[in-house]
Amino acid sequence: MATAAEWIEGARPRTLPNAIAPVLAGTGAAASIGGAVWWKAILALLVSLALIVGVNYANDYSDGIRGTDDVRVGPLRLVGSKLASPTAVRNAAILSLAIGAVAGLVLAVTTAWWLVVLGAVCLAGAWFYTGGSKPYGYSGFGEIAVFVFFGLIAVLGTQYVQALRVDWVGLLLAIGVGAFSSAVLVANNLRDIPTDTEAGKVTLAVKLGDARTRTLHLMLLVAPFVISLALVARTPWALAGLLALPLAIRANAPVRTGKGGLELIPALRDSGLALLVWSALSALAVGLG
Repeated sequence: MATAAEWIEGARPRTLPNAIAPVLAGTGAAASIGGAVWWKAILALLVSLALIVGVNYANDYSDGIRGTDDVRVGPLRLVGSKLASPTAVRNAAILSLAIGAVAGLVLAVTTAWWLVVLGAVCLAGAWFYTGGSKPYGYSGFGEIAVFVFFGLIAVLGTQYVQALRVDWVGLLLAIGVGAFSSAVLVANNLRDIPTDTEAGKVTLAVKLGDARTRTLHLMLLVAPFVISLALVARTPWALAGLLALPLAIRANAPVRTGKGGLELIPALRDSGLALLVWSALSALAVGLG
């Protein structure tokens, strides 16, 4: 049976910046229009964390039962490595998603009931990324889903539940967070091109090929810093986001130098770190500026 440490590793803690960053950005955007509400920010963070852990366990379960993770060069997978039963991992995914659903329901009740529909869409997106008979993550739509769910919806949703409206600052921050989050997945899928191709998992990286996937990673990392320049229209302090640039350069280093396999893992870690720092600095800038 898997140990507690292995269950934690199976939850993929390196992806947690993808859950924390949009809440930071959305809260900063809400504060910029005078609408930050601390307890709603905490609930939004709980929703985001629960959903990403649920997605990760659901991905572990679905890929594991399909045999996609039988040959792997990346971090631990519970089902693929046979450390935990598919049923146990599936139940962990359901529990995580249920926690997110309950927290989201509280936000909907205290904000707007139509958010229940949006929450249901998010839950479906989490499960059917690799689950079901035709998972969209196997058809090259993973990066688009990450951009939408952990960028646009997460940031603008966080801003809306606090300020009861969204604005162009929130939208720009959502695009920046979405670009960074997609860069994390691009680095992951670049690493997995050989094994995904063999397993029949047609990710965007498999479709684009190695060289164009590396170019895409660079473009996604550049986009948030362009947004930092655009946010100067709200406050000159938005330039603080540029302080995350060295982290983005470091994140892209293994990609632009042609590394593969395990040597690409730092690209995932540093893309997530750049995301978190950029989001925190940008949120602080627009929130206080």
